[in-house]
Order: sequence, then structure tokens, then C-alpha cells
Amino acid sequence: MPPAPQPRAMDGALPLAGRRALVTGGGTGIGLACAWALTRAGAAVTVLGRREAPLRAAVEAGAARSMLAADIAALPPLPACDLLVHAAGAAESAPFLKTDAALWQRMLSANLLGAAAVMQAVLPGMLTAGEGRIVAIASTAALKGYAYTTAYTAAKHGLLGLVRALAQEVAGRGVTVNAVCPGFTDTAIVADSIARIQAKTRRSEAEARAELTRQNPQGRLVRPEEVAAAALFLCLPGAAAVNGAAIPVAGGEP
Repeated sequence: MPPAPQPRAMDGALPLAGRRALVTGGGTGIGLACAWALTRAGAAVTVLGRREAPLRAAVEAGAARSMLAADIAALPPLPACDLLVHAAGAAESAPFLKTDAALWQRMLSANLLGAAAVMQAVLPGMLTAGEGRIVAIASTAALKGYAYTTAYTAAKHGLLGLVRALAQEVAGRGVTVNAVCPGFTDTAIVADSIARIQAKTRRSEAEARAELTRQNPQGRLVRPEEVAAAALFLCLPGAAAVNGAAIPVAGGEP
């Protein structure tokens, strides 16, 4: 991506000027795209993730102002923020009868319990300030079922339930909580899925990719920037009445 323009703190043309944003999973994929979108809108962005190298690269490229290397399973104190985009997560697949307790725990920890921990950490500051935005990057797996992904799908359904319940709890206190639900997106996670399909079925890369893109009526993978655009919208002043929503970004996938 090209370097982001450097926002001026008091530039009224930038809708998020003066806002502090935290993006989990912000070093790569959808999280990185969200960091770029928020920075370009004027927010001071901190990216959080487990791996220091991509976080540092994001800061050096201009996608974020600061970074925090940490595992959401063992959170350190987090910086105060007005906007949270929770994009951290993980995906693994297995037939239901081969989905053991360890896989269940990994999917629940990465996709649900970690989200709850981050939200609990930043929400008190938002409530004290009387305003804030929480955006969870969920998945179309939060809206429907996919074969061979029971643990992942259950965790993402749980994430959407968390979003909807918390949205009601804080609705009268100036904070909104929403979810963006992308379909198969052109990220490293999907690249890993394509590799697994190839290994298990001996299909070519093109055939494996077609297996995923057929879910999207547009016949393609979603771009991370398209997911980030939806997350950015939910953080803008004009989205103050959007609360408890699950916005699909999936090319019309039913």
C-alpha cells in the first residue's frame, strides 16, 4: 500500500481527527487494512498483535502511529482509545467428529474469549468519556454454517451474540457495538485454507480457490480494503445510530 497522508490533528476535513483507535490483529490482512483506513481518516492508531515484525512494519509504513506486541489471551494494560476495531482471530477446520477439545478451545479463545477480554479492557474508558465505537470483525460464519468448521463457526456465532448483547447494554451511554461479517477474503488465513484444500484433495491451487470463491455470487475473494471500508463507516460520526448490526461484506452471499 502507498504511504498514508500525514493527518493534522485539528484538520476538520479528517472525520476522525483527534480520535484514538486500537486495532487488534493490526499487523496483517484485514486488521492492517483497517489501520490504514482509520489513519487516513485522521485517527491516531495503535496496532496490537502477537508478532512484532509486522506491527513494526505497519508503523514504519505509516499505517499506525504506535504498536503493542501482545497476545490477547494474556493482555497487558491497553492504551485508552475512542475506537476499537477487533480484527484478531484464527481459523481452523476439521470434521466435527475429529474436532477435539483442544481445537474447540483454540477457536473459542481466538475468536470469542479474546474479543471479550479486549472489549472489557477498553469499555470503561469509553463509558467514562460518554462515547466510543467497538467494531468486531466477525465472518459470514457468524451468520450461517459451513461444513467442517463447527468450532470456528460456533465461536463466530458467539462473537456476534456478544456484539448484539453488549450493544443493547451500552446503547444509552454513547457507545456503539457492531460487527462486520466478511466472506472469504484475500488474506493469509484464506491462503492457508487453499493450501489445506490442495493437500487434502490433491486439487490445483486454481481449483481450491474456485471452491472458496463459488460462495461469493461475484465469483471472487473479498479484498481486505473492502472490509476496512465497512469498519471505517461504523467509526464515523454519521454512523452513531447504527448499533448491534452485523454488516455482511460478501458480494451478496446468502
